[in-house]
Amino acid sequence: MLSREDNETLTRTGPGTKMGDYMRRFWQPVLLSRELPMADGAQKRIEVLGEKLLAFRDSNGRVGVVEPRCPHRGADLYLARNGECGLRCVYHGWKFDVDGKCMEIPTLPPDSHFRHKVSIKAYPTREWGDMIWAYMGPAERMPELPAMELALLPGSHRYVSKKLQQCNWAQAVEGAIDTAHFSFAHMAIPQAAAYADVLAKGAALGDQVVKNDRVRWVREDTMPKFEIIQHPSGFVVGGARKADGEDLYWRITQFMQPNHSYTPAAFPGEGNHGQTWVPIDDESCWIFTYSWHPDRPLTEHERAQYAGGHNVHAAIDENFVPIRNRGNDYLIDREEQRTRTYMGIAGVSEQDAAIQDSQGFIHDRTRETLGPTDLAIMRFRRMMLEGVRDLANGVEPDLPFDPRAYLVRSGGWVAHRSKNLAAVMVERFGSETGDVRDLYFGATRQVAE
Repeated sequence: MLSREDNETLTRTGPGTKMGDYMRRFWQPVLLSRELPMADGAQKRIEVLGEKLLAFRDSNGRVGVVEPRCPHRGADLYLARNGECGLRCVYHGWKFDVDGKCMEIPTLPPDSHFRHKVSIKAYPTREWGDMIWAYMGPAERMPELPAMELALLPGSHRYVSKKLQQCNWAQAVEGAIDTAHFSFAHMAIPQAAAYADVLAKGAALGDQVVKNDRVRWVREDTMPKFEIIQHPSGFVVGGARKADGEDLYWRITQFMQPNHSYTPAAFPGEGNHGQTWVPIDDESCWIFTYSWHPDRPLTEHERAQYAGGHNVHAAIDENFVPIRNRGNDYLIDREEQRTRTYMGIAGVSEQDAAIQDSQGFIHDRTRETLGPTDLAIMRFRRMMLEGVRDLANGVEPDLPFDPRAYLVRSGGWVAHRSKNLAAVMVERFGSETGDVRDLYFGATRQVAE
């Protein structure tokens, strides 16, 4: 469990909070690129880390993320006219560019230099991997964008979306890096005809039909043994379950600071999946979801699956709100739950959301009881709280100077029970940490710290 003070620190991310200050030291995805589809198109209201902001794409295709109020009389710039490389307030015509600089003040003489003294808050932005990222921290501390694998590939190799989560960001992260729950939350019940179908045909755990032995191993061993290896951008956690004979089935998850994770199921030749959790406020977040294949373009069938809600992707409406959500009890089917599956809720993503939301808008960690399978949860909390405390004491985050430290992979593997996580990682990825930067840059791989 956590103390009440630590729980508050972990979960509160608004302006002036300790975790908010820490999160602002990292680039955050704030929109999908397709949400601003055209130059001089309509601006979009967003909220990130408790700040209400406005995003727009100017005449040259550059994206601005700015405060939404005109500094003249406080008019809402959502009503502004977007054109000629800036937002023009429709009240008195004051105009601002993507950097927040005042371009024109028509209410003053043309030779006035007063506009050079006027600006609105604006955050640096980049487009990367079909997402729009913003940096909201001190300008002098701005790092490079994380070199995540999906962003380095052609667009044809990836699918990116997002979904609303109606709970605090931290418990949603913890739900993703806790892979012990797969033995129940995503399973058909053993006595159900559905489980016979699983054994006969395989089950949809991952991005494709998974071999029946993997499903059987996850169902039958509910006490995976976990190991963790820390690396420059975060840590990798491996959960080992009993397989057949002398082997163990490893499911390997990556967590990268401050809010990215990759799922554990993929074997060689299969696709990869990941998520990034961006707080809207303390009781909701956007989860940016992405799937990619490093070796080939995604098929139209794969894209249709992801768009319809598959793996980390949810079935969503036009506003990226999941069809099955807190407001309708995730359309839980009690007959399905009684006769076929543990949860009675369709969709892996929706099953995760239902459990995470059920903990409350902000989970009270002072009342929980952790066990051996919660090792990743404990490491996540410790890493984040240590970073926050260091920053409060004047020590800036030890960010990787090399953004390629984010070039890591997760996945599954079967190995002899005598091998530890480090040996399994080398066998599976050629690196103790899952580092694959040499595939793109030819750099020397990192070993565990």
